[in-house]
Amino acid sequence: MSDDIRAQIGLRPVINVSGTMTSLGASIVVPQAIDAMAAILPQFVEINDLQRKASAVISRLTGGEAGFVTASCSSGISLAVAGCITGSNLLAIERLPDVTPEKNEVIVQMGHVVSYGAPVDQAIRLAGGKVVLIGQATSTHRYHMENAINEKTAAAVYVVSHHVVDYGLLHLTEFVEIAHAKGVPVIVDAASEYDLKLFLAQGADVVLYSGHKFLGGPTSGIVAGAKEHVRHAFLQNMGIGRGMKVGKESIYGVMAALEAWETRDHAGIRERETSYLNLWKETLSGRPGVTALIEPDPTNNPLDRMRVIISPPEAHITAWDLAAALRNGSPPIIVRDHEVEHHYFYLDPCNLHPGQEVIVASRLKEELDKARASNEVIATPIENLSRHRFDGLLNWPD
Repeated sequence: MSDDIRAQIGLRPVINVSGTMTSLGASIVVPQAIDAMAAILPQFVEINDLQRKASAVISRLTGGEAGFVTASCSSGISLAVAGCITGSNLLAIERLPDVTPEKNEVIVQMGHVVSYGAPVDQAIRLAGGKVVLIGQATSTHRYHMENAINEKTAAAVYVVSHHVVDYGLLHLTEFVEIAHAKGVPVIVDAASEYDLKLFLAQGADVVLYSGHKFLGGPTSGIVAGAKEHVRHAFLQNMGIGRGMKVGKESIYGVMAALEAWETRDHAGIRERETSYLNLWKETLSGRPGVTALIEPDPTNNPLDRMRVIISPPEAHITAWDLAAALRNGSPPIIVRDHEVEHHYFYLDPCNLHPGQEVIVASRLKEELDKARASNEVIATPIENLSRHRFDGLLNWPD
């Protein structure tokens, strides 16, 4: 696009087929949220009153009794956990995380301790929570959780994500049943989930959503749920939450994004995304060493992605080298490559401007043709991925 701000400030014009990734800016903000932010930015407001207005919108959309907007879903984890630890004790709120009430243990299934750019358990520890891991990486049974709960248990955290182990663990309804039987509140991290009502309906006390992923709002997190727990989490803005504060534009932008969600043409969006997937499948069809599969989202969001499986001897390139070639070419195409060592990556159609799907197809063809023309298989050692993964970050701002 000729008015692309990225060119003006020297940024690469990346095309995102990775998904709603924070490292890429998460999503395309909807026009309603952009307009709302522009309208409120020049004005002074009483932030707590604006948060009350946001609470009403959040309640309507989620079915929770109350809600508020914070800096991110990660912030929401810390605030919700802190709220369960301190309640409304203002002195305890000021003393976190160095001085915590005795009741500060937080239960998490081992298979849910994943990284979303930072470890889930760190967000709990920031709040003064002592993480109690239950089960093993690939299995959690009732007795693990029942025996972990004691008089020091403040909360239990449940993570919904494509990163978690998706077998052998306790389902949310059973997790809630066990926790509630012993008076323990359940906090659900549902950052990248479409369904705004499901998790509260399944018994969670607090649910945390990203405001800037599928909702298409500004960078933010949404805390929703039972009034008492939401209030206790909100009070943390007088403590650890001060560094997680959110501005008037983000609060109002999230309100607008939520209201836009109610009227969004979800079926039309799905139809458009399906057409992109079909174009890419056609582009890759019949290519040696390339298999393209359209697969549903693993956490049951109403969307599909394309898994691109690469056989290096036939394609003359590894999956990770193809992902790198797409990323380093012009224009840069960023794929979803967190499982690339298994010889595949994904193409996610949810964050494209019209016409970019054609560019993605063209770049796939370009890089695969280039690889096939090579006399040798393009195969850098897989160990290089780990060795150099953080080079750019460690050298910032070189």
